[in-house]
Amino acid sequence: MTTVSGQPTSALYGLGSTLLKLLREDRPLGLVFALDCPEPTFRQIKNPDYKAQRPALAEPLRAQLQLLPRLLDAFGVPHYGVPSFEADDVLATLARQLSSEGQAVLVVTADRDLFQIVRERVSVMFVGARGQPPVVYDRAAIERRYGLRPEQLPSRTALVGDVSDNLPKVKGVGERGAEALVRSFGDARSLLSQLSRVTPARLRESIERSAQQILETEALARLREDVPLPDGPRYAPVGPAALRDVRALFEELEFKSLLPRVDALLHAAS
Repeated sequence: MTTVSGQPTSALYGLGSTLLKLLREDRPLGLVFALDCPEPTFRQIKNPDYKAQRPALAEPLRAQLQLLPRLLDAFGVPHYGVPSFEADDVLATLARQLSSEGQAVLVVTADRDLFQIVRERVSVMFVGARGQPPVVYDRAAIERRYGLRPEQLPSRTALVGDVSDNLPKVKGVGERGAEALVRSFGDARSLLSQLSRVTPARLRESIERSAQQILETEALARLREDVPLPDGPRYAPVGPAALRDVRALFEELEFKSLLPRVDALLHAAS
């Protein structure tokens, strides 16, 4: 998608459409966004191979990212990006803070890494399955899918790796085997401290050879929930004034099919 002037808009359109759907169907008390910063993260400093395989952003997407702040400002809600941390760490910290205050939190993401932060009052809406409807994961749904508690998922990643993040796997360990090991031992450190219980011998030896890698990968995969967020509101409602700003921006970006959806939200808010 492009405007008549040639400005690419497909990613912005997709985000705008998703946000309108959330406002219409989920009726949240408010929204907050988390953003990556351009500086290297502590993970990249600790391990230069982390995400190093990812190609540079295509120019059309880079051009749209320059407009992203305008879209977020139009919705009139906070957006946080903290240098040296990933957006996922920011979301994990926000979820912990808000849930500890009694708020129900729905994290909307296309990144399964955030499944690990699911807990009481924190659910994750996964929107990353192409062509499939979003799926909401609570603690029971995570346990049904993986047979593990959400907080154990970084230990699973330590064994099976993560291609998208360039995290290595342990040779000879598949997904089901990793889940069985984590169920039995609890986490990576406990597994390594009780290797004599692991059978067969070939699997035990493979894990032993990869011991340091396992610990390092688990640490990289575990999200931080203690990001030093700046002062300010942790979320804000999207009111009529913001919706009018959104409508004006969507008109400028030629999102004609989204305008009736904004108008419906405005009507409901009046």
